[in-house]
Amino acid sequence: MNDKLIYSIPARFRRIENLHILFWLIKDACWALNLHVPGLIMIVPTVLAALVITWQTRKITSELVHNLAVVFWIFANCTWMIGEFYGWDEGLFGLRHMALIPFGIGLAILGVYYGMYYSSQRFRAKMTRQTEDALKQELDQHPVKSA
Repeated sequence: MNDKLIYSIPARFRRIENLHILFWLIKDACWALNLHVPGLIMIVPTVLAALVITWQTRKITSELVHNLAVVFWIFANCTWMIGEFYGWDEGLFGLRHMALIPFGIGLAILGVYYGMYYSSQRFRAKMTRQTEDALKQELDQHPVKSA
């Protein structure tokens, strides 16, 4: 792997990613402050932003799998939060334990990806080509505007 390579992401993708971080922080702050209604409301924009990011990066497998893992992480996080809000988080079938299902799915997605990535030089080369092609296509469709 060449550490001198620069990986860039289109600015329009980065804006929604930054907004997603804001939504997630607000949701988790509501959770920490035990603010049920605002916390539940913030689930919607947090999940929607994660889904938009995942859709935007669907042509770049490495980004797609990580963003899918984030979507499952958020679902797990929201499940756990709801369980704590309403006292449904204890016991074998409590929402805290149920949150392990989406956490596990996200981990499995990344486990398969990294298993393939680190075991196959051909797969790594394919991922590099795919990323370069997707970014070139993005630049062709949305040319950079000069200041």
